[in-house]
Amino acid sequence: MAMEIAAIIVAAGRGTRAGGDVPKQWRRLAGRRVADWTLDAFRAHPRVGRVVLVLHPDDLGQAEGFDDVIVATGGATRDASVAAGLRALAGDPPDRVLIHDVARPLVSAAVISRVIDALDGAAGAAPALAVTDALWRGADGTVAGTQDRSGLYRAQTPQGFRYAAILAAHQAHPGGAADDVEVARAAGLDVAIVEGDEANMKITGPGDFARAEALMRDIMDIRTGQGYDVHAFEPGEACILCGVAVPHDKKLKGHSDADVGMHALTDALYGALAEGDIGQHFPPSDAQWKGAASHIFLEHAIALARSRGYELANCDVTLICERPKIGPHAGAMRAELARIMGVDPDRVSVKATTSERLGFTGREEGIASMAIATLVKS
Repeated sequence: MAMEIAAIIVAAGRGTRAGGDVPKQWRRLAGRRVADWTLDAFRAHPRVGRVVLVLHPDDLGQAEGFDDVIVATGGATRDASVAAGLRALAGDPPDRVLIHDVARPLVSAAVISRVIDALDGAAGAAPALAVTDALWRGADGTVAGTQDRSGLYRAQTPQGFRYAAILAAHQAHPGGAADDVEVARAAGLDVAIVEGDEANMKITGPGDFARAEALMRDIMDIRTGQGYDVHAFEPGEACILCGVAVPHDKKLKGHSDADVGMHALTDALYGALAEGDIGQHFPPSDAQWKGAASHIFLEHAIALARSRGYELANCDVTLICERPKIGPHAGAMRAELARIMGVDPDRVSVKATTSERLGFTGREEGIASMAIATLVKS
């Protein structure tokens, strides 16, 4: 049975030092709210099963639209809010839990994975960066001395733990802890340090919004590819389109199962990666691909994208034909493509159009398909 991992996003603070008319987690950052970026980092991570969002009582209305997120009401302090998030999972406890500050919206999938991996050998794990600058002690605005920086780290989140252990640690703690590592250590738990990320900054002051946007421009890698495919009709009883058998008096002719929609989408993914097309990865001259199911090609393309650190942001497939009618089957097609690629159906669009009786599609000699796919570095 797979190890289940949940994430708790602590977002109950008021964030007054950041300025603005609303708490910093609801302010705009690169066109979206800070909390939206943070939540998506965990919702998109393939190893995180559930996400808990801990909110201030006045902010519960901000959770509208987060249908796949568990919402909990926070407390007066950070550790009280974390405890509320842990209790929200108690009815169906996960094996492990990641606790993250909502004000760190640039957390990467790599940092999240490093914390998860470290929990295989430790009760707790947290990302951090070694202190490299000289440290001074100050008094009355002047330097009063220096501080040895050996063994000092700048703490980050997410901080990960075995669920049962951190729940017990919070229940036993008197309160007032700076973070969950402090709570864990007070309970005698060892916490492993994993490599953090300079981009995983915490938005604290007014100037941090501009700094975060600049970092996003530097690290955001968005790629778009397009695909096009055509297959002719031949006698048959159904067409395989986007993984769905659509009843028809003809089928599509091809070396594989001739799924013109899935082929176009696969080529769009390869195009976004600058990896050629299906024919280069699965040559039609190779007999092993004769009659092959097209999900093999799509699975290969999405796996190749993930191996390079990309996730699918969205894709759009258009089928061009007079018949069969696509509309009644579009929902099933979206669901099947989403299942194959391991993404939410709301990231997949399938639609159809005709060519107004013009050309080979208008003469019902075959079907054409166009697709666009956008990949984002995770």
